[in-house]
Amino acid sequence: MRIGLIGAGRIGTFHATTLSRHREVGGSLIVTDADPARAQRLADRLGATAAPSVNEIFTWGVDAVVITAATSAHAELIGRAARSGLPVFCEKPIALDLAGTLAALAEVDAAGTVLQMGFQRRFDVGYTVAREAVRSGRLGRLHTVRAMTSDQSPPPAEYLPLSGGLYRDCLIHDFDMLRWVTGREVVQVYAAGSDAGPAMFREAGDIDTGAAVLTFDDGMLATATATRVNGAGYDVRMELSGELDQITVGLDDRTPIASTEPAGPPPADKPWTGFLERFGPAYEAELAAFVEVVRGERPNPCDGREALEALRIAEACELSRRERRAVSPAEIPGGRD
Repeated sequence: MRIGLIGAGRIGTFHATTLSRHREVGGSLIVTDADPARAQRLADRLGATAAPSVNEIFTWGVDAVVITAATSAHAELIGRAARSGLPVFCEKPIALDLAGTLAALAEVDAAGTVLQMGFQRRFDVGYTVAREAVRSGRLGRLHTVRAMTSDQSPPPAEYLPLSGGLYRDCLIHDFDMLRWVTGREVVQVYAAGSDAGPAMFREAGDIDTGAAVLTFDDGMLATATATRVNGAGYDVRMELSGELDQITVGLDDRTPIASTEPAGPPPADKPWTGFLERFGPAYEAELAAFVEVVRGERPNPCDGREALEALRIAEACELSRRERRAVSPAEIPGGRD
């Protein structure tokens, strides 16, 4: 199978390495980047082929496309792949705004092609087990869920104006997980944020820490929190509490948290430092799933409409933060409401 990968940055390099080892792809991988020299170096290292530009990806007869380019290019590349009749895997987000997201999805719908979005937590063992526990009834009726994402250190300052902000760039993963694990829909959010950390967040009009209270269609309450400045390490967890039992995702011997109890567990010797380390196996699994989707062996595990629903929650949170009021995702266009 010939796959064209667009974007040879950090996540692109990780995905290219994964695909180059896949038995169905191997030496048939083609990579390109806005910096041709970077693409060539990556191709040489992996035994892949470097394309001079994006144009060759669409003219050299690939079977599918993987988009790991800059976020600003995602929507255009999704549309181009759709018009070429090619299945595409794209790292989130589809676009930084709702209008661009809806336009790209319209192109995919019109072409009848496949768009799989990169929400890698859907392939993490802990979240998968939690979903099964909820769906089996083991926990009983869920009454409270707590989700959190804490980065050990902030991204580069130049990234912030292009990120879409904390809710769209970071917490969107938690919003997707809240829907996917519980099987319920958000009906109201109330969000707040703080830019009291490094000055670069204020300069970019962003926040370094955010929190949201979400009410679901069955009355369940959830909190979702995130920060860019968690010096202890990279910490991603979800706690699910039901009338019968409660469980936690992301609590292991590398979780960067220390107990104050005399008999509590000791601090992690080697805490997680970032998302590629923490979710490496999940990233590999989602690409393996994409190959199976392209081969017609399984249904799409995360299509563009799923990504849109997570984005609408993020948009509702941003609106809530700005206007200091409760917001329903139904106020955000394009959903299934």
